[in-house]
Amino acid sequence: QVQLVQSGGGLVQPGGSLRLSCAASGSIFSRNTMGWYRQAPGKQRVLVATQTSGGNTNYADSMKGRFTISRDNAKNTVYLQMNSLQPEDTAVYYCNLYLFSSSQYYWGQGTQVTVSS
Repeated sequence: QVQLVQSGGGLVQPGGSLRLSCAASGSIFSRNTMGWYRQAPGKQRVLVATQTSGGNTNYADSMKGRFTISRDNAKNTVYLQMNSLQPEDTAVYYCNLYLFSSSQYYWGQGTQVTVSS
C-alpha cells in the first residue's frame, strides 16, 4: 500500500514564498517519478513539475524560474519551493507518484495554497 502525505501550504502575500513537502511510504521501487499538480477553482488539474528518481525534471512553462522541484530519494520525499507567488497561483496542490514497475499513479491528499493580500 502506497501512501503520500503532504505538508506545507497556506496563505501567503503576493511576492511571497512557500515550500511544499510530500513523503511517500509503502512499496516504493527505485524507478519512479514524483511531482506536483495543481487545481484552481473551476479548472482542471494541471502539471506543475515532476522529477524522476534519476533526477530529470519537467516544469510547466508558467512555473519555470519561480518554482523549483527537488527530492530526497533516501526519504522518498519530494519538495516544491515556490517563489514570487501570485494570486493566479492560488490552487489546491497535489503530490503525485508514478511507479514504473506497476504503471500506477498515486495522489496525495492535496493542500491549499492561497496567494492574497
